[in-house]
Amino acid sequence: MADRKVHYEAAFEAFLRQRRVPYVAVDEAKKALFSNARLKSFDFVVYSPNGPNLLVDVKGRQMCGRPRASTGGFQTWATEQDVTDLMQWEQVFGDGFKAVLTFIYWIDPPLLEQPGMFLHQERWYWMMGIDLAEYRSHMRRRSVKWETVCIPAADFRLLARPLENWL
Repeated sequence: MADRKVHYEAAFEAFLRQRRVPYVAVDEAKKALFSNARLKSFDFVVYSPNGPNLLVDVKGRQMCGRPRASTGGFQTWATEQDVTDLMQWEQVFGDGFKAVLTFIYWIDPPLLEQPGMFLHQERWYWMMGIDLAEYRSHMRRRSVKWETVCIPAADFRLLARPLENWL
């Protein structure tokens, strides 16, 4: 396992390893391969035996305590650059690869474990993936200043799937 300083990425990697899903952490490998490219790195290529291979950009969010009614507790934002660059990476990799925004929520310990939940180093995570094309079709501007977009919590609940469903 790579030395991950970001605990969300470390949890994602542990999730894949526990399930013996082949993957490549692409941050450094991608930079070497595409040194002249100006595209933002994504985080993992995940090789799925049941469908397309996944180009995964991990979005770590903390969701402890009681969710706010206005967002349903889900922070679904990404930068416009994240979305644009991940879409371009999907084109670079071509057929057989699908770009997925993976929202990993650090959550309070659950009363009942549900699909998408994963315990790693005494922290609970809820791991949900959303197809980049679906995200793009539902996204709205969140902040002009910060150049961020998001999708409404209701759309996220409808479109996002637990990570184990992607593998």
